[in-house]
Amino acid sequence: MCCALGTMKTLIHITAATEHISYVPQLSSATLGGRLTQSTFTLEQPRGQFSHPSISDSDAIWLVVAHSNATQKFMAPQKVEDTPVPADFPQGGYYLTLRASRALYPGGQPSNQLWVLRVGNDTRCSPRTRGCNHPLPGPGPYRVKFLVMSDRGPTAETEWSSETRLQQAEVLQAAPGPQTAGTVVIIAILSVLLAILLAALLTLLIFTWYDTCGSTPISGPGELVFVRKYDTHHMSRPSAVGAS
Repeated sequence: MCCALGTMKTLIHITAATEHISYVPQLSSATLGGRLTQSTFTLEQPRGQFSHPSISDSDAIWLVVAHSNATQKFMAPQKVEDTPVPADFPQGGYYLTLRASRALYPGGQPSNQLWVLRVGNDTRCSPRTRGCNHPLPGPGPYRVKFLVMSDRGPTAETEWSSETRLQQAEVLQAAPGPQTAGTVVIIAILSVLLAILLAALLTLLIFTWYDTCGSTPISGPGELVFVRKYDTHHMSRPSAVGAS
């Protein structure tokens, strides 16, 4: 009982020590190309949101990515070593990624620059690596927030964003009604044409075979003919008589 009370007091103390930042993460402008894909979405950078004196330049600012139904059970890790990774996402429902510092999110935004964070954009890192920005595994919905952590644990956090759903691949379906009948007619015509072509090809092969078998073979110029030489007696020349 004493241990349970001690643990509860510790959790209450941690919760009270975490500063609340009234900032809601937002998707980037709707005109931005690739704002939503099948495995990524793009956020506006939280510029100028971490200037509170309790946050130091060395504190890590993480982006928490969670399934929409897992935000209620989210518990901020107390040490960097306990940071959940993308490989924990299917079971735990959330993970931390895109580690930064407040120096990367200064206040004021030049009008000629675009400052965004693309979530799920790194295909090269291992999902078991801490901070990996691995592609998102499905359409969602997802919700995100920013969490500030120091060596002592979490120090500040923002609001959760609204739900974000990714694009889904379109499934091609057979067109109903007359289009289906037209497709059947086209397939039937192509089948008939293919049958005619095969029949013509078979006829040509049979004609060629009969023409080859019915012809008389003729020796070519390369064939040699051997003739045996005979020396007959009655064709012999008589020997000379009375040579002087």
